[in-house]
Amino acid sequence: MVESHNPYSYLKRLLRTLNALVAVSGLALIGLGLGVQYRQATLTRVLGLSSAHLFHAGHLSLAMGCVAILLGLVGWYGAMTESRSTLLFYFLSMVAIMVVEVTVASVVLAFLPIIREVTLEHTFVTLRKNYRGYNEPDDYSTQWNLVMEKLKCCGVKNYTDFSGSSFEMTTGHAYPRGCCKSIGTAACDGRNASTSVIHQEGCFLKLLKITKTQSFTLSGVSLGAAILQLPGVLVTLLLFIKLG
Repeated sequence: MVESHNPYSYLKRLLRTLNALVAVSGLALIGLGLGVQYRQATLTRVLGLSSAHLFHAGHLSLAMGCVAILLGLVGWYGAMTESRSTLLFYFLSMVAIMVVEVTVASVVLAFLPIIREVTLEHTFVTLRKNYRGYNEPDDYSTQWNLVMEKLKCCGVKNYTDFSGSSFEMTTGHAYPRGCCKSIGTAACDGRNASTSVIHQEGCFLKLLKITKTQSFTLSGVSLGAAILQLPGVLVTLLLFIKLG
């Protein structure tokens, strides 16, 4: 049947356009998933499993993005061929994807109030027990050195966190070189703790701010993707009904 004489040609053209939006939402979810996985890997090592929900949500966003792009092609094919079975499959699949997106956004936001209480003490105790030093090869120490240098901070609460820690008992230093404002200077000797030599502020509040930003970004993009996909789902349902 020639599309110009097809009574549903307008709906088919509209659905093809909306499927492009579905594909765009999928690309956004893929980009978000990759970004969260890259950044959250460090946060999870430093803050522990209490922040790992973002890492898992990133995996889920990546998977949903890939599925959304494939479903966009399915919706396009269903519109072109006027296949009710294909349109029904597309409709049900997209509804499931949207439910997952809204759920992800809700769960991520729900975790925010408990992150501070659960994470602070765990991170403090773990740092004092497991941190080894600036040049140590273990992932935990390496990630903490990276965090302290990049965020310009020292310890979890403040620079005194290393007092009485395994690090101090092993090295005899009150703080690691990662706390220093200029690592290569003679004043950065592990004993001089003046404000001109080290960053005395702890890293936890800065890490918490990053976690909150990522949580809001993940939730916002997930909800935004669902909003972009909603018109396509509704038009698909309408075309499905009309073809019946």
